[in-house]
Amino acid sequence: MKKQKVLFVCIHNSARSQMAEAWLNFLYGDRFEAQSAGLEPGELNPLAVKAMEEVGIDISQNRTKSVSDLFKADELFDWVITVCDEASAGRCPVFPGVINRLHWSFPDPALLTGTLEEKMDEIRKIRGDIKQMVKDWGASPSP
Repeated sequence: MKKQKVLFVCIHNSARSQMAEAWLNFLYGDRFEAQSAGLEPGELNPLAVKAMEEVGIDISQNRTKSVSDLFKADELFDWVITVCDEASAGRCPVFPGVINRLHWSFPDPALLTGTLEEKMDEIRKIRGDIKQMVKDWGASPSP
């Protein structure tokens, strides 16, 4: 069976899209091949790396990627799922030719405030919300 290719997109490809990619590959790697990219690739968010490490998934060697680079390389995807927060949703791209598009809104970890522990509590919640969304979507008979 051919795996469906999924691209998760957010602004910087530093946390949300990285976590979604990791969860989909971890939970449903037999059916999906996930990648992630950003509009303005930044640096991998160390809090996201730590949060994923806490659940046994290592994303520390991931690199941020540009959406435009993937499309210039003629990468084709069955699904494009944007994971921007509602405030940034207007900046999340719509790709021509991609029939299956979804938008899942998650808060931007780059905007978290407070102490390190408060930020970690928030990113753990985001991590859990992303996992649940990926789990529910991936488990459906024909996502």
